[in-house]
Order: sequence, then structure tokens, then C-alpha cells
Amino acid sequence: MKLRLINPNSTDAMTQAILRSAEAVAQPGSHLSGQTLQGTPVSIEGYHDEALCVPPLLDAIRAGEAEGVNAHVIACFDDVGLSAAREVANGPVVGLCQASVQVAMMIAKRFSVVTSLDRSVPIIEDLVAAYGGGASCRRVRSVDLPVLTFEADAALSRARLKEEVARARDQDRVDAVILGCAGMSDFCQTLEETLQIQVIDGVQAAVKLAEALVGGGFRTAKSGAYALPRSKTTDMEPARMSEYG
Repeated sequence: MKLRLINPNSTDAMTQAILRSAEAVAQPGSHLSGQTLQGTPVSIEGYHDEALCVPPLLDAIRAGEAEGVNAHVIACFDDVGLSAAREVANGPVVGLCQASVQVAMMIAKRFSVVTSLDRSVPIIEDLVAAYGGGASCRRVRSVDLPVLTFEADAALSRARLKEEVARARDQDRVDAVILGCAGMSDFCQTLEETLQIQVIDGVQAAVKLAEALVGGGFRTAKSGAYALPRSKTTDMEPARMSEYG
């Protein structure tokens, strides 16, 4: 099967880190590719940045399906444009946050999320609640570091993440911690081994769910909310003009 991981921001180094994380857990029959969007913000840090990424993201998914890609992963924890992406796709489209929350709810009774910036906390709180994890999520925490710091300063990033994941383990009394940023992927295994708690990388969770969906023959429903976008015309038909006087 062909899986494509789309990094909605324009930082190729992050795409390569995302791809490394995905390849570490992919099954032998999966062919993975990564794509960095062009003309988008260098990092996704809020609703404004998300909005700028959606049009090129949808174009990339249309192109991927034309190339025979079986499933797409939107490799940003804010699940940028996820519902719109499912409208234009026939195959599965998986978001990191939704995948992580679903996995966490299946392997742990309580979990917390550790993300990048304080401003991302309410965004992720809303997503977790929308995905049905509100009762199981103890807290969404942040290390208060810009996303690009995870690539630029690995030592500082590792130290901050270790501190915050330990706080989640000890203060929130959770059984698992989700890393709430795709840029954190490289630190997952070290954190898990050092702190002796289940740490969930959204990239890996999304890849494994995408593989399961494709392997099971599941596709995106093309009726109702995820139906293909309707074509629009610039001129209203005469028969409908009367409805507006």
C-alpha cells in the first residue's frame, strides 16, 4: 500500500523527521512518502497558520490520489483541514490528534497531552473533546517552545519535554502521555525509556491506523458530510432566481 505523509508547513527538515518516525513502525508492505507543502508558514502555531495551509493541502491530496496513494496522513497535531481533506479524498485521511486520542483511549484509562506553545493548549483541548477523549484527558500541557526549536535545539527540547512528561506522569497521575506536535517525534522513544511511561507519537499512531484502514478495505464515505464537493456555477439558473425575488 502507498501512504503519504503531508507536512502542512514548509519546513522540509521536519518532514524528514516525520518520515523517519513513520518508517520505524511501518509494516513491510507499506511504501511511505513524505511531502512538504510550499508557500505555507514554516510552522503551524495557531488558527491563522492552519487556514493558510488548507488550499495547498487539498491540492496535494487530490494529486496524491491521482498518483495512486491509498491513504494520507496530515502530519500536524492540529489536524489541519482534516474534514475538508476527507471531502476531496476517496481513501482514508488520518490526523495526528485524532489518531493519538483514539490509541490513548484504547491503551490507557487516563492520559495527558504535552504540546509546544501555551497558545496551542485550547486548540488541542477542543480537538480532544471533539474526538470523545474529554473525560479521559487529564490535562493538555505545553513546554512553551516554538515548533522549530525541536529541530534547531534538540538538547533544550529534550530537557523541556522530559520535565513536562514527568510532571504529567506524577501530577496528573496518567498512564500515557501524547506528544502534541509532529516535531516531537524524534524524542518519543527516549522519553518512554527514560521515564517509564507509555509515550504516544502522533505520527506513528496515525501511520498504524492508516495501514489498518487500507488493509481492511475501508474508504472515506462519499455520502453525507464527506461527499465530494459540489461543482459551482457563476450564474444562478433562471428557475432558482425566482426564489430570491
